[in-house]
Amino acid sequence: MIRAYKFRLRPTVRQTQALSEMLRDHCSLYNGALQERRDAYRHASKTSIRYGNQSAQLKEIRAFDPERQGRWSFSSQQATLRRLDKAFQAFFRRVKAGQTPGYPRFKGAGHFDTVTFPKDGDGCRWDSTPHDQQVRVRLQGVGHVRVHQHRPMKGRVKTVCVKREGKHWYVILACDSVPAEPLPRTGAIVGIDMGVTHFFTTSSGVHVANPRFLQASAEALAEAQRALDAFPRHTRRRTKKHRAAARKVARLHAKIRRQRLDHHHKTALGLVREHDVIGHERLNTAGMTRAPKAKPDPDNDGAFLANGAAAKAGLNRSILDAGWGQFLGILANKAESAGRRVIPVDARNTSRTCPECGHVAKENRTTQAKFECTSCGFLANADHVGALNVLNRAGLALCAVA
Repeated sequence: MIRAYKFRLRPTVRQTQALSEMLRDHCSLYNGALQERRDAYRHASKTSIRYGNQSAQLKEIRAFDPERQGRWSFSSQQATLRRLDKAFQAFFRRVKAGQTPGYPRFKGAGHFDTVTFPKDGDGCRWDSTPHDQQVRVRLQGVGHVRVHQHRPMKGRVKTVCVKREGKHWYVILACDSVPAEPLPRTGAIVGIDMGVTHFFTTSSGVHVANPRFLQASAEALAEAQRALDAFPRHTRRRTKKHRAAARKVARLHAKIRRQRLDHHHKTALGLVREHDVIGHERLNTAGMTRAPKAKPDPDNDGAFLANGAAAKAGLNRSILDAGWGQFLGILANKAESAGRRVIPVDARNTSRTCPECGHVAKENRTTQAKFECTSCGFLANADHVGALNVLNRAGLALCAVA
């Protein structure tokens, strides 16, 4: 099993400066490689440059600029070029599929925060001072950096990533051969129905509250955003107050993100500990939160009809604040580690199907919270009905596999 571990780095002042310079130079390499690809394609010959061509130039680039590009790990620079190549592959795939292309963009100094070392021991070394109680990671050009290892690590380290988040630095280790830690069987199976009024409702009728972290911090975030908007959006050099305003907005968003992640981990762990099988709806969160298309007014050229965009924006904000996709991903990972099963089922008509007689009708759900079957008169909470139907479909899927 593959697992990632994330630990806080405790660099010295000089190491912090070196880490910042490493990000700066990798960002410069990324942007330079992107510019080369753009210039080659704009040429009359329409030359196509790929990863292999640019990787072969690294030796000359490092020799030409030993003070900057020559300081860092060769393999980490290859990983940066491979990152650009993946961006172009995704771009061409979207073009072929008829989707919004999204051409790769140049990275600003504040938008390039990760450097990857593809192999432990090549430009980096995890636990580089095994004789010392203090765990350290050695990075080429930076030195032995202290690590705050808050939990034990298992498996074999494959790749090492260094990431900057605000003013903090982290190391992310991707490990394989991580042994599973199965929990004792409980014999319980549950279905859950995700929502925004409640975070989710179980098939036993338990409602888990939606903490709404974004809504709780909305006033402070709006005030910080207004202070940031007072400064020019596009400027070559930010003032001290401008940078402080930007940091405050970033700090608030980071706090909301950490609160949401903590809630998801604890809630998912509770489900995994209490149930052997967990069924949930297979949700397309990206499609559900897509903005509605504009409706041109046929009578007035250049005018548009109301399309419910304002109401949809509020629903989209609530869905994204709940973080369904992140929660279900965490739930699947924890279940795999604990030897549990997570079964995603078709989400269509789960809240419109009567669990008693099987009658399916839009009219069955009279309100957002009330379900009343028009055929047999079964009355229940709509979210509870959705969870019961998820449980039934998960049970059928489990029987089909068995």
